[in-house]
Amino acid sequence: MKKIIFTLIIFIMIYPGIMNSQNSEFTLEVEPTFQRLVSVADTDADKKITVEDQKNPDFYLIDSNGKKVPVQRTYYLSNLLQELAQARAEGKDSLSITLDEIQVPPSRRISERIENFFWDDLTRTIDREGITRILEDTKASDGVQRIYVPYGDQEGIDYFRDLQEELGFEMVILPEEITPEYVKSINTKPGILALALEDGEGVPFVVPGGRFNEMYGWDSYFEGVGLLVDDRIDLAKAMVENFVYQINHYGKILNANRSYYLTRTQPPFMSSFVREVYEAMAEDDKEWLRTSLEAAVKEYEQVWMEEGKRLTENGLNRYFAEGLRIPPETEEGHFEEVLKEFAAKHNMPVDEFEQKFQEGIIEDKALDQYFVHDRTLRESGHDTSWRLENRAAHLNTVDLNSLLYKYEKDFAYLIDEYFEGEFIHSSGRVYTPEYWSKKAETRKKLMNRYLWNEEEGSFFDYNFKKGEQTGYISATNFYPLWSKMASEEQAQKMVENLMSHLKATGGILSSAKVSVEQEATNEVQRQWDYPNGWAPHQMLLWKGLLHYGYEEEAQELIYRWLWMITRNAVDYNGTIPEKYDVVDATHKVYAEYGNVGTEFDYITTSGFGWMNASYQFGLELLEPEYIEELDELTPPDQIF
Repeated sequence: MKKIIFTLIIFIMIYPGIMNSQNSEFTLEVEPTFQRLVSVADTDADKKITVEDQKNPDFYLIDSNGKKVPVQRTYYLSNLLQELAQARAEGKDSLSITLDEIQVPPSRRISERIENFFWDDLTRTIDREGITRILEDTKASDGVQRIYVPYGDQEGIDYFRDLQEELGFEMVILPEEITPEYVKSINTKPGILALALEDGEGVPFVVPGGRFNEMYGWDSYFEGVGLLVDDRIDLAKAMVENFVYQINHYGKILNANRSYYLTRTQPPFMSSFVREVYEAMAEDDKEWLRTSLEAAVKEYEQVWMEEGKRLTENGLNRYFAEGLRIPPETEEGHFEEVLKEFAAKHNMPVDEFEQKFQEGIIEDKALDQYFVHDRTLRESGHDTSWRLENRAAHLNTVDLNSLLYKYEKDFAYLIDEYFEGEFIHSSGRVYTPEYWSKKAETRKKLMNRYLWNEEEGSFFDYNFKKGEQTGYISATNFYPLWSKMASEEQAQKMVENLMSHLKATGGILSSAKVSVEQEATNEVQRQWDYPNGWAPHQMLLWKGLLHYGYEEEAQELIYRWLWMITRNAVDYNGTIPEKYDVVDATHKVYAEYGNVGTEFDYITTSGFGWMNASYQFGLELLEPEYIEELDELTPPDQIF
């Protein structure tokens, strides 16, 4: 709050001319004013007011004293458009608004819209109240609205059985054992997976936005960080409870609660989520912590530490998504080049080859292995990147092992701090801080042995099949800063590399240009590579830098990211999308799947989940003098 007040004072000092009519109040007839504004300012008729519209004469409002007051600048006109659009959506005939509300500093407007509107618009429940909204989306590809309920959830089975006829959907009870063969068999019958119920109501969760209308694994943790900044502890707590449900009923935290994700998890953040939510809660709910911690330990042991799957012979971990044949959620044509190559090998047309491969008529071990790597790449959350292409299942990745190191350290801390040094699992097994600290120390030694490169001053993914590091420069190489696994000496070298190889105009690059050039086998631009940047990388590495005392570097990278988001929102009608090109500092990114959050009429009502969170988290960390520069839209290269 202090930062917002400080920013407003500075904004007034910078733009004193605005203040002449600052307190003027306007009572606007919504529809006529809306139509007049659109006709004057939306010159390209794209249902937005942006910098790409032609500059026309000022748009005037008449205040309560009959005085004509001009509304100037694209940003102010688009703010007015958004307020009118919202009033229209709410069925209002008139709108009372002040110049203050139209000309609010951009960081404040973005932050307030996230806090007051976006989180609520992104919130879902799977119950009588919310199920229709979830089922009626484009992912019901066979035209049937369907919900899958776990075998062991009798409450859910009874609840949805009673609802299915009333609301016209199909309920399917999952088998007790879920195999890759079973999951493949229902790929033509996609559906949503049930989540937790409490007192006859669905436990709420936040979705990323746009076409992503389900609860995602690692997205949820980062959304939770933003929710905690905005004091939405209730919602963050509910999301942890849905993770507990997933671990207990699906055996893992799912990539997302869709039927075709049943054999796939995502990057593990459960221990961090539990710890941060619990420590933000006003009440001391030890039973909630016990239940959540027990689920996290279960996930650690049953998902990540099963030998031959996600635990490799060298003691480190890999991503490894089970499944058969072609992942069904990919966009049409995504595997065209790969399938062409194998169709030619089998001397048949691509369509015929694809059909026979899918049906199991044709067997091809090399293509099966390709799709093992592809599904694993998707489990890593980095879909897609040349870093992981056709080798993901053979890599002990820096990110995964850093995250599991954090689990081990968190378990030790939570047991020591809140359970008096002894956690008795429902299985009867007793865990101590020493047990988990020893595991963390062992992992640290293995990471230093296999993943650390002293000459390069960096951690790298390790290909355990080839017995060598990949050398691929990625933001994920710096996760040991976030998990506090790196030594002070390692951190110094890593920070130099981070600022040298991955710093761009708008923040941290997903990967270095030189690595893409070395590894890419065609011209396809992967969305998790240069020149793009992503919210989770920024948030983790800001925190990592602060852990090791690199305050100046953290402030610079936070500013660059927030400046890019703010400038794009100011210039493009409040747009806050899924991803950005951080080299050109633009949201105009169309590599793989387009850019969710750019398509809306007049006003965005939700932004994008972890983008929203990164903005709130960044503002909380950014020093007031930089927020002043942010509202002036001062380019970062003029500051740093």
